Amino acid sequence: MQTHNKPGYFERFSSSVSKATGSTPAFIIALTLVIGWAVTGPAFHYSETWQLVINTGTTIITFLMVFLIQKAQNKDSLAIQLKLNELIAAHQFASNRLVNAENMTEEEMKVIQKYYLNFSQFTKTDKNLQQTHSIEEDKEVHEIKEDIEEVKKSIKKPKT
Repeated sequence: MQTHNKPGYFERFSSSVSKATGSTPAFIIALTLVIGWAVTGPAFHYSETWQLVINTGTTIITFLMVFLIQKAQNKDSLAIQLKLNELIAAHQFASNRLVNAENMTEEEMKVIQKYYLNFSQFTKTDKNLQQTHSIEEDKEVHEIKEDIEEVKKSIKKPKT
């Protein structure tokens, strides 16, 4: 039986604010406020106080939004990592060393990137565009996959 913990107040708040501020109505409200501020310029003789209002307001909002958006982004990023890890773990020929890729050094990632560049050259010879490859895969596994594809094709052909 699975249990789901209810997200905390700040988590719910940051998620809600992040979604709301990324909406079209939020942009329209912000644009309206800026236009309203600009229109009042002549009434306030473009004073330093008038300028300070928009500068202070936007600075405070930006400062707070950075933390709220980062909180929501961290959660989304973790969810994506977990989903990708599940896909990697569930696939027979996937490279399990990539399950923890977010904790690899940049140098380790560049080594794996070179493997994939080599695989891209290797796969250019494949007749089937859906053919997959992993880091651990060698020529033998590639041949097994080709054999499976041939069997699939022969099964799909109508018998005459």
